[in-house]
Amino acid sequence: MSHEVEPRQLLHFVFGGELKSLEDVEFKDLAKMDLVGMYPDFKSAHAAWKAKAQSTVDNAHMRYFIVHLHRVLDPSDD
Repeated sequence: MSHEVEPRQLLHFVFGGELKSLEDVEFKDLAKMDLVGMYPDFKSAHAAWKAKAQSTVDNAHMRYFIVHLHRVLDPSDD
């Protein structure tokens, strides 16, 4: 009998918004932040980040980020 092991859930959060300037990470309007979503692994978070980043490539002030929430929730987690 073979038991499939489900991959460990490593939460990632993807979000973005328009920056005030290109020199700093300060958002122009927090009410207009794009909260893309939560993802169970880096691979799916990266795919969502890449799609959003590519869709806004014409706006140099628009930036998207991936937060490794699993590291925030458990700092000993690599």
